[in-house]
Amino acid sequence: MSRMIGTVSRGVRAPIIKEGDDIVEIVTNSVLEASEDAGFKFNDRDIVAMTEAIVARAQGNYATVDDIAADVKAKFGGETVGVIFPILSRNRFAICLRGIAKGAKKVVIMLSYPSDEVGNHLISMDAIDDKGVDPFKDVLSTAKYRELFGYEKHTFTGVDYVEYYENLVRECGAECEIIFANNAKAILDYTKNVLCCDIHTRARTKRILKAAGAEIVYGLDEILNAPVNGSGFNADYGLLGSNKATEDKVKLFPRDCQPVVDAIQKKLFEATGKNIEVMVYGDGAFKDPVGKIWELADPVVSPAYTSGLEGTPNELKLKYLADNEFANLSGDELKEAIKGKIQEKDDNLVGKMASEGTTPRRLTDLIGSLCDLTSGSGDKGTPIVFIQGYFDNYTTD
Repeated sequence: MSRMIGTVSRGVRAPIIKEGDDIVEIVTNSVLEASEDAGFKFNDRDIVAMTEAIVARAQGNYATVDDIAADVKAKFGGETVGVIFPILSRNRFAICLRGIAKGAKKVVIMLSYPSDEVGNHLISMDAIDDKGVDPFKDVLSTAKYRELFGYEKHTFTGVDYVEYYENLVRECGAECEIIFANNAKAILDYTKNVLCCDIHTRARTKRILKAAGAEIVYGLDEILNAPVNGSGFNADYGLLGSNKATEDKVKLFPRDCQPVVDAIQKKLFEATGKNIEVMVYGDGAFKDPVGKIWELADPVVSPAYTSGLEGTPNELKLKYLADNEFANLSGDELKEAIKGKIQEKDDNLVGKMASEGTTPRRLTDLIGSLCDLTSGSGDKGTPIVFIQGYFDNYTTD
């Protein structure tokens, strides 16, 4: 009988990881112990993944609000800073904003609307239509925004982020002005010194601002991209991907992750004799149908992975084959015909009708999303995910 189980994703429990812990030993040992506990065996092309958080914590990659303030002040001169396109998040951005405010005399926050970059909505598109506002052209002051839309609260958090961000800046001793616009150049009517806080569109935003006459332009990826007073840092992403650790400290996105995944792969091969793929993952990349949040607030899904996870899936659509090429077959005859088609498929199916409707996303983005859903973001206690059968297909016995 053919094997009946395909892909299996298991959350693996681990110790609570602290600064200075050996992340390679902990991840390797946790997976090996899980194998003994659950009774599964290892195979080539199994996948071990770990959250970016435990890697960063083991590295001690932290920074304080004062570290952020010092870097912002050094780069912008301590005067007025335009903070454009930040996401609406108490966990992701609020503590960064505290540091920015402490490093400036005035902060002009420009919020995109109706939602931020990752889908957190200030207001609905229906409300914009109802009020006759053109989000592609209209720049709104806080007073105009309140007149039109009142005090809207986030669907999930119950927070009015306009009020929250405004109060937070003022509590840190800086003046605050909030405007609403989707054209980056709108900020230049308020200040020529701009901190771009968008994640995935940051390069374009910086380019537009510089071409339009901005004088000082940085992105969040350039704040804490080097140590400040001995702080943590991330040379590639700066504050992007950071999370609130305490009221005064952020955990930064982990750095130098490639040696970590390579070392874990090596140790697992020594222990099991199998070539197991390893990756670090952060946010998944998927959209919530209720809150409309896209989820991916990290700069990338995976900052490091072993070479076997490079590329995209190369799959045939079974229902297409069953409904078209083999529509006249059924039972074992259909099964064998489809197996034969899979075994003889081209190495590159891009553009072929038989692959239409499959998912041509990067493997690391797909697997990282699976891992993020498996481990969750709360108290499951499974920051390591072990996946088997991901690369199997209908022909695998």
